[in-house]
Formats: sequence, C-alpha cells, structure tokens
Amino acid sequence: MSEAATFLALVRHGQSEWNLQNRFTGWVDVDLTDKGREEAREAGGLLNATGVDFVGCYTSVQKRAIRTLWIALDEMDRMWLPTIKCWRLNERHYGALTGLDKKETAEKHGAEQVKIWRRSFDTPPPPMPEDSPYDPARDPRYRDLAPSEIPRAESLKTTLQRVEPYWREEIAPRAARGESLIIAAHGNSLRALVKLLLDVSDSDIVEVEIPTGNPLLFEFARGSTAPRAARYLDDARAEKLPPIPEK
Repeated sequence: MSEAATFLALVRHGQSEWNLQNRFTGWVDVDLTDKGREEAREAGGLLNATGVDFVGCYTSVQKRAIRTLWIALDEMDRMWLPTIKCWRLNERHYGALTGLDKKETAEKHGAEQVKIWRRSFDTPPPPMPEDSPYDPARDPRYRDLAPSEIPRAESLKTTLQRVEPYWREEIAPRAARGESLIIAAHGNSLRALVKLLLDVSDSDIVEVEIPTGNPLLFEFARGSTAPRAARYLDDARAEKLPPIPEK
C-alpha cells in the first residue's frame, strides 16, 4: 500500500434472489440469497485485509446493497462507520422488463434486441407501464423525489446522468480531502463510476463487467481523485479493467 494515499472501494452486492431466478430486477427491492450473504462476507474479509483505514460508506436505498455493506462491515468489525444511503446509487431501472425472466424475454423479443436493451450505452428498454406493481412512484422511500426524478426506464447513459453529480458534489470532495471510502452498490451504478474514474469511452464501457462480492479498490494521491492504481482484491475472480488514464 502506497504512502500518502487515499482509497475508494467499490463493492457490487452479492447474488440476489432475482439474480438466482434470472429476472430483471432494477429498482425492485429484493434481498440477498445465502450465496449473496457469503459473497458479502468474503468482500468484508478482502477489504479488511487491505489495512485501509476507511472512514465512511455510501450505498443505495436497496436492501441487497445495504445488506451487503452491513455484512462486509461486520466482517471488518467496522459496523460503526457512518453510512449515507442515496437513491442515485440505485441499480439501473429496467422499465417494462422489470420482473421478467431474461431467457423468456430473449425468446419473445429476440436475443439481439434484448442484448441491446441490456448492454448498449444509450438505448433504454421500453418504459414501465403506469399500472405496474413495481412502479417506484408508490414506494415511500422515493416520496420526496420530484416525478421527473423517478425513471420509467434507464440506459447506462441515463444512469450515469444521476450518478455523476452525486460523485462530483458529494463523494469526490471527501476523497480529495483524504477520506478513504466504501461504496456498496449495483452493477450499473458502479459501471457508471468506473466510466467516470477511468474515463472509459461510450463504446468500451459496454464490455466492462463488475463481479459480485469482489471489491474494486482505487488508489489516489492525496488531494486528487484521478486514480493512480486500481485492482480487484480477489485475483481469481477479477474482471479485466480499462487502463488507468494518463495524467
């Protein structure tokens, strides 16, 4: 570990109940499976082994991310760390696909179309119907949001549009002050952060995958939020990372 460094750990939640059922989840608040809880414990052990003095945490308002953070902090004996929850770190909203079986959806609409909805940067799925039982507008955790802030569907591009200001206005200033932080969130909200931190192009970000329960640790020089190093803590389950941008 480098001297005079600040660290940011990104942790994707472990396997959820709808991950196991192969369903589009998005903003639906499903919990972790037993495997997901074990992945969270492993993430906590990996974070603890770094020896980083984390001082605070961020997570979404969805229980699979919140519980992942709880379990990881328990494993680190750091459950006392201050934690801020924000909807801007939620998973991408999957619109009308929410709740559907992924295989059946591909059979109905064609694998290529579903791949575009799932993996393209700027093509969202069809919007969620007003009468959907999964409509977050009726969820009390979002009652203080303006109607325009509650999406009907999101692409990675629109997910990035809500994540970026939160990073720049809330999280990045703390990192620049030398505070090492943990963010426990979701595959797409974390991909948005990786796009920002590593300046990944719109075309290349579609190939970036964030593994569950394997923390991605960024290292910054004190006073900076330009990464000078990034690595997954479990090499055996690491995904390929885009290169660190040249300074």
